[in-house]
Amino acid sequence: VSPPQRLLQPLAVPERLLLGPGPSNVPPRILAAGSRQLLGHMHPEVLQVMDEIKMGIQYAFQTQNQLTLAISGTGHCAMEAALLNLLEHGDTALMAVNGIWGQRAADIARRLGAHVHELLKPPGEYFTLWDIKEGLARHKPSVLFITHGESSTGVLQPLEGLGELCHWHGCLLLVDAVASLGGAPIFMDQQEIDVLYSGSQKVLNAPPGSAPISFSERAREKMLRRKTKPSSFYLDMGWLANYWGCDGEPRRYHHTAPINSFFSLREGLAMLAELGLESSWERHRANCAQLCQGLRDLGLELFVKEEKARLPTITTVRVPEGYDWKEITDFLMDNHAIEIAGGLGPSVGKVLRIGLMGCNSTSGNVDRVLRALRDALECCCRSRL
Repeated sequence: VSPPQRLLQPLAVPERLLLGPGPSNVPPRILAAGSRQLLGHMHPEVLQVMDEIKMGIQYAFQTQNQLTLAISGTGHCAMEAALLNLLEHGDTALMAVNGIWGQRAADIARRLGAHVHELLKPPGEYFTLWDIKEGLARHKPSVLFITHGESSTGVLQPLEGLGELCHWHGCLLLVDAVASLGGAPIFMDQQEIDVLYSGSQKVLNAPPGSAPISFSERAREKMLRRKTKPSSFYLDMGWLANYWGCDGEPRRYHHTAPINSFFSLREGLAMLAELGLESSWERHRANCAQLCQGLRDLGLELFVKEEKARLPTITTVRVPEGYDWKEITDFLMDNHAIEIAGGLGPSVGKVLRIGLMGCNSTSGNVDRVLRALRDALECCCRSRL
């Protein structure tokens, strides 16, 4: 086999403004952190960085859980880690499905041998406490999965009262906050969330590849009562808890961690801490409101009807009648070097998704994407005449 000619050429990566559902652009400070020279994954300096990451996650999640760490993998990996550590073969799980992430969680739980029930809502809608109460009473699950920020539809799920309701029914609450962390209020301890996870590549503006996760004492006790070992050694929370210094025991080697990804995640969490959660939430809210008004001014229809249910980080708008969503996204990429996305899962072909996350959430970027969309709508319309 001859050397591939493409590999004999310099790496070429274009400059683009990433205003899709993630990943986000990485700011220079985080890029610089990720380009630091490697250290060994058991060096004390790396263990110190891991401790700082843990403190940053506790702040971002608003939790004091000791079992808090970052999975060496993306948000999908954290979803799988949460489910395979909580569920054993024959357990009953209830999945709140109003978009692709509930569907994915149900798929993973079935592969683990759980009895899976789905609580369904149409894309663009959220679950009420009554919906959840009815599902818990009917199915009696040991785990309820729900998505806080459903990036496929742009829905922000209210969480108040869910933890208390789950615990009254003897159930653990598992929440996906990949698309919402840092962009919308979440209080893990106060809201009695048992397992919460997110990803590095959205509001935290770090490259994909590490995923914050935290387990309550209730969740930890359920894992300790397991009759069988988790089906994955790599994602076994007992091993990971030790590697991250969460069990009070001397740390042991488990896997070679993505050191530079941890450097980047550390800086992303540091930038969130410096800005402050309240300021970050307000910035995302204000820029989302500006974007929504601008989209209405262009004659576009927002997909999520209720303002309180709109995810501040990812806004969904219906594809206007007579337009091809891919023609619009391609136009923005080719003519403005801006990425926005079409739908995903149940929203494919129905919506355009515009992401304003972390450092990308600015008033200037709102103006820029609105100008590009206006241009796209005019040009795509003329091309049909």
